[in-house]
Amino acid sequence: MADIKDPENTILMELKDGTVTIELLPDVAPQHVGRMKELARAGKYDGVVFHRVIEGFMAQTGDVEHGNLDGGGELRRAGTGGSELPDLPAEFSKVPHARGSLGAARSANPNSANSQFFINFKDNDFLNGQYTVYGQVISGMEHVDAITRGEPPMYPDKMISVKVAADVE
Repeated sequence: MADIKDPENTILMELKDGTVTIELLPDVAPQHVGRMKELARAGKYDGVVFHRVIEGFMAQTGDVEHGNLDGGGELRRAGTGGSELPDLPAEFSKVPHARGSLGAARSANPNSANSQFFINFKDNDFLNGQYTVYGQVISGMEHVDAITRGEPPMYPDKMISVKVAADVE
């Protein structure tokens, strides 16, 4: 079990193989952290698939519009949507895209991040300063490493549940 310092800014993501604990960075990217907690608390991430998983790069998820196949989503469209909330402005920082870091997925427009995010499998320094980093896996990275690969995977893994640690007994 991870050593959780700030339960209000820690995410517990349940995957098929176990729990991934993510420490959020509210001092670095407060709007992105706020959005993730808002969507997690609304249950929007529960059941959402990892629609783009590239070996040696990253695992992307968080399309709450199309990525929940149980809730009527479509795998062929997963990755093209967001939430009903407005897009977020970029919150670029000096925090590197290191192994286990959480980055905001977006279109070519730097201010287009919404609900999608990715977890880096390795240090991806070429992303530094171009995508918002707003969290870091502090335990359970082996479960992220086990996510099924593909763009999209034929049988994608999903986030079974995503909770703010402060809300879990």
